[in-house]
Amino acid sequence: MRAYDSPYLADWFVISLRWVALLGLVISLALGGALLTPSNLLLAGLVVWNIALAVLAVLNRRLQYHRQVSLAVDILLTAIFFWLQGGPAGPAFWAPVIPLFSASLYFDLRGALITALILALLETGLTVLPPGRQALLLPAVVISAGTLLLGVGLGVISQGATRGLRQAREETLEQQRRKQRVDNERLHAIYNLTSTLTGTLNYQRVLDSVLDLSLSALSSEQDTQPLTRLVSAVLLFSEENVLEVGSARRFTPADSRVELAGEQGAIAGAMESGEPLLVDEPSIDPELSRIVAFHSCGQVYVFPLRSGFNIYGVLLFGHPDAGFMTRDRQEVLDILGRQAVIAIANARLYQQLVDERDRMVEVQEEARKKLARDLHDGPTQSVSAIAMRVNLARRMIENDPREAGQELGKVEELARRTTKEIRHMLFTLRPLVLESQGLLAALNAMAEKMKETYSQGLNIQVNPQELEQLEIGRQGVIFFIVEEAVNNARKHAQAPHIWVRLRSLDKSMLLLEVQDDGIGFDVEAVNRSYDKRGSLGMINLRERTELINGVLNIQSTPGKGTTVRVAIPLTEEAADRLHQSAARR
Repeated sequence: MRAYDSPYLADWFVISLRWVALLGLVISLALGGALLTPSNLLLAGLVVWNIALAVLAVLNRRLQYHRQVSLAVDILLTAIFFWLQGGPAGPAFWAPVIPLFSASLYFDLRGALITALILALLETGLTVLPPGRQALLLPAVVISAGTLLLGVGLGVISQGATRGLRQAREETLEQQRRKQRVDNERLHAIYNLTSTLTGTLNYQRVLDSVLDLSLSALSSEQDTQPLTRLVSAVLLFSEENVLEVGSARRFTPADSRVELAGEQGAIAGAMESGEPLLVDEPSIDPELSRIVAFHSCGQVYVFPLRSGFNIYGVLLFGHPDAGFMTRDRQEVLDILGRQAVIAIANARLYQQLVDERDRMVEVQEEARKKLARDLHDGPTQSVSAIAMRVNLARRMIENDPREAGQELGKVEELARRTTKEIRHMLFTLRPLVLESQGLLAALNAMAEKMKETYSQGLNIQVNPQELEQLEIGRQGVIFFIVEEAVNNARKHAQAPHIWVRLRSLDKSMLLLEVQDDGIGFDVEAVNRSYDKRGSLGMINLRERTELINGVLNIQSTPGKGTTVRVAIPLTEEAADRLHQSAARR
């Protein structure tokens, strides 16, 4: 409990001043040689009374009508003590100052005047009423007048001091109320931020909400126009792995187009450590200095948008005042930043789900088109040829039965080949042997059907023991990776031979290789123009590799064949190690 919040502060002042007065009385009596007289037992009563009041104050307790009772006892004991000590002629003639202290502190000027008047009357009466003391009338009048003047002086001083204390207390309470309002506004802003961020999955709205709500969260009662000069921005990594402005406040048009590598200065340090940084001179930072809006800022607070190994970007808050980013504001920005990380992660996850849905629709559409093309180029043409040959054989039966028989033999061979093509297409769509016997049996069946249908040489080199570490779901993904790579080699590489290998790199990593001796291609050139080719072969390879948390690498040289390698991690630790190694490359 603070001192100025205590309801018994005046009691402590009265008790302290009473101790001072009692000490003065003891000194006065001792100097007058009257300390050890029976009448001074009343002084001991005053001491006991003050001790009792001190105990009550310590216990934060008060008597009923505590101030009135305390003042009345002081007046009574002081008057008796004044009378016993000989009135104005005694060494303790100034004892009435004790109740004056109590009256002035408890009841201000009015109480001090009334008490002084009562004491003056008592001093005069107690002096002149007893026989033989009429000669002390003049001293009694002088002491009474002094008591009245002292009462006025103490009352004025006490009233001014009390008014000052009350004003100071009101100012302190008002500051506390303002601080409470600011804290409530900040909590409300954080609540609004949380509600907004959890209530939307719109990426741009999330970014705008973080910056808008930070304005109210950073406000303070000491600020006149601080937030009108606050510079803020959200920088996010693009697909090209550079930081781009996702949303900003008080950025120039040129600043909004800035791209940063995030490899130097405070931005790089914050992202690497995962902890926010306060930059005192942003104009000399190698990357922040490229943003013109920060040149006039005395401080910039950099908060990394990082969750685990995922780094989305940074939050930047700058202000011209060097001391603007106080510890309280930094804590508020930390809360905003953490909420922003969660919201951005959710928004990105939602966007990835939307993209995945669109991709699946696109893949299904591409599969439908591929199936239509395969049916048109293969079985449909063959069925049309069968119909034409059957019609020809029917006409030939009447004129040349022998030739008709030979033609029917060709029709039969064509029908058998068409049946094989259809069966191979059904096998690639859903290889039942994969579900019943596993990956190795499915790959061997693929090799047989490729040989039987297309006369394509396919060599399978897989150790059955390696497959024991793979669950059936991952085996299915690996099969379709092989099927896609083999079909690409057969159709585009014109490869006489294709090799499929699956081997261990270590206890936690497998390596899948699909190699051919075909015509090869320029990988970089194909990647640059891939979006214009209308093909999804390499995209399918990448996306299916991601399904097993692997890393795809394609090596090819024109005239020297192609090798497709997929590193397959078997544990989460191996996956982290693999992707960190791939990121460094």
